[in-house]
Amino acid sequence: MNFKEGEVLYFDKPYRWTSFALVNKIRYHISRKLGVKKIKVGHAGTLDPLATGVMIICTGKATKRIEEFQYHTKEYVATLQLGATTPSYDLEKEIDATYPTEHITRELVEETLQRFVGAIEQIPPAFSACKVDGKRAYELARKGDEVQLKPKTLVIDEIELLECNLPEIKIRVVCSKGTYIRALARDIGEALHSGAHLTGLIRTRVGDIVLEDCMKVEDFEGWLEQQEIDF
Repeated sequence: MNFKEGEVLYFDKPYRWTSFALVNKIRYHISRKLGVKKIKVGHAGTLDPLATGVMIICTGKATKRIEEFQYHTKEYVATLQLGATTPSYDLEKEIDATYPTEHITRELVEETLQRFVGAIEQIPPAFSACKVDGKRAYELARKGDEVQLKPKTLVIDEIELLECNLPEIKIRVVCSKGTYIRALARDIGEALHSGAHLTGLIRTRVGDIVLEDCMKVEDFEGWLEQQEIDF
């Protein structure tokens, strides 16, 4: 392996870790192994701290491929709680409003989900890394500032209802770059004339890379010891 020339590694990002924290950990172990102070390491596609799953990490000259990987189709499995919303659309913030769910049936859920397949307009969450006047939206939102974000066009290739234990549902989503599953949860809740927020999110695939191809971060140091390294 030659980490300076460039390697592409696949990880299952741990729960509550930021994408940046995972990159830092991998960079630390590689730098230590190579005996260098600095090596380029980057990730292809941010995952929220409360999400887990496929994270592609590139080193050295392979960091030039990050954009290529970001454009690959992604697949997620998301758990949604219907009937309640949070400001962040997930569990980062407390529930701020509740809504009726008695009218929601499995048939209504399946019919509503299909309305999101194809090209859709989506307003990103205020608690996101989108930039507003040069600042990250989440920095403004966490300070309590009002954040106005413009809708973006994206493509949902597939939505499948995996489990329906109302008021909780589990869905599989195949989508394009730039899709916020938290914002999709918000929009599904509104389309059901209720509310919704994410209680779980796993990225199960990026392009051809599936979760089974990914390494656990705690196994990386041991794996690194077994590799033949070109310095």
